[in-house]
Amino acid sequence: MKDWPEELKALGFKPGRAFGKMLEWIRDQNTFLSEDQIMAMLIKFRDYPENFLDEPELGPIAIQLKQEAGIPNGMTSLTPEESSPQAVIFGREHIENGALDQMKTAMTLPIAVAGALMPDAHQGYGLPIGGVLATENTVIPYGVGVDIGCRMALSVFDLSADYLINQRDKLIRILTECTLFGAGKAFEGKARADHPVLEDPVFQTTPFLKSLKDKSWAQLGTSGGGNHFVEWGMFRIKENKADCPLPAGDYLSLLSHSGSRGMGATIANHFTSLAREICVLPRHARDLAFLDLDTEEGNNYWDAMNLAGNYASACHDIIHKRISSAL
Repeated sequence: MKDWPEELKALGFKPGRAFGKMLEWIRDQNTFLSEDQIMAMLIKFRDYPENFLDEPELGPIAIQLKQEAGIPNGMTSLTPEESSPQAVIFGREHIENGALDQMKTAMTLPIAVAGALMPDAHQGYGLPIGGVLATENTVIPYGVGVDIGCRMALSVFDLSADYLINQRDKLIRILTECTLFGAGKAFEGKARADHPVLEDPVFQTTPFLKSLKDKSWAQLGTSGGGNHFVEWGMFRIKENKADCPLPAGDYLSLLSHSGSRGMGATIANHFTSLAREICVLPRHARDLAFLDLDTEEGNNYWDAMNLAGNYASACHDIIHKRISSAL
């Protein structure tokens, strides 16, 4: 039989009130769970205690663990739905129920001020994609998103749109030579690009951000996977205008869509984990964990978030300059 006090210590649990309650819980489980099953449950509990906050037996232990770790307020209470602000919903008939439920939950956060949902909204991490939430002096890392600063960029060339047909093979070759597609792709050696964003002093503010710089450099100018793309197209100028350098006509154009690559995803996941430790929410709302902007953690995320946005912009800058030069 396992020596459960020693097993708990080996898993990283420290003696205290929560430790004693866990031993009581283990004794209760011995009648219907094997030792291996209990151990698997304890590992999950250690790694994700917030997942058990709604459990009648393990929930109070999770809160006790948070308190013993120096988090004084236990679980953050949600505002009752009937007294929370109501989101403005556009095109409700087009929106899936999962996204509507996520928005309802978001509006019950004690920091929620206002919200809106767009007709194309669908489920995301905590906050629906296509949802907007205004909060008071706080930031929700997963509300900002995993691909921080995802954006699009357009270049229009003083070349006829006929290039799309007449120079098709050349245009394809230029795309594949000037950027990289697919998750995790990175440039090596002399193929890496330089950009002022790499000298941003925010990279030096914390060991965590320092650790991201080399990977960020390697992925600068890559396009990623999923729904990200770099594509040639036709841009039509319908009429001559004094403030437009090109006359009316159809022109070759380049459109890119991507964000902050692995850097942004790492920042989002790192600070979401930190927010979950500080802001303990019920399980169904855990992805909405937030950081106070008056705290060190909130300020560190804010700086990292803006750095990731600048980095996303730099990626588009590199992609368009390389392709324009090759063209």
